[in-house]
Amino acid sequence: MAQVGQQTLAQRLDDALPQTQCTRCGYPDCASYAQAMAAGDAEINQCPPGGEEGVLRLAAILGRDPLPLNPAHGEEMPQAVAVIDEDWCIGCTLCIKACPTDAIVGANKRMHTVMEAYCTGCDLCLPVCPVDCIQMEVVSGERTGWAAWSAEQAALGRERYQARQQRLEREKAEHAQRQAAKAEAKLADLAAHSRHTEPEVLDRKRALVEQAIARAREKAQALRKS
Repeated sequence: MAQVGQQTLAQRLDDALPQTQCTRCGYPDCASYAQAMAAGDAEINQCPPGGEEGVLRLAAILGRDPLPLNPAHGEEMPQAVAVIDEDWCIGCTLCIKACPTDAIVGANKRMHTVMEAYCTGCDLCLPVCPVDCIQMEVVSGERTGWAAWSAEQAALGRERYQARQQRLEREKAEHAQRQAAKAEAKLADLAAHSRHTEPEVLDRKRALVEQAIARAREKAQALRKS
């Protein structure tokens, strides 16, 4: 019963976060930060995008006094979106991999661009760019925190983040499935894929390949269920 209550509290706290998935709070995503607060492992003043208003919301949910925003996690700022200088972009895809909401599109060695509607201003693409061709442009004027961010944008940010997580898990499962298929193809004609011809050696190799196939199948199945 206590576990159910804690999960409900964590969800309420998560709903009060801006869902930028910026990791400035010290946790990998907003949901993890909410869970840590619900468990008493994190303070309510670690979310710069939510700002002072965000701290007030979290304090109200937990029935606590507000705290000043912890500067160790950053400052409350206006809302900004990433903009890529297409003349300097080398198409390395590092920013695409770093973006928590799949807001950046492009391909290897091809120019990338940002879909502004999906950008949460998390800044995670900035440090990974090897040519510093990404800048953050303010889009909320002088408005900061929740005054610069809406509930609709937060909901979209969470939706995009969850969709990306599901895509990554699906790709992992598909990769594990492909690895198992390759191993099975080699197992079907093991002698042709080995420099050894001794039956004993081939039997040992066959056993190892069968074990690898079983592990790959188990991994793919576990990823599909998660």
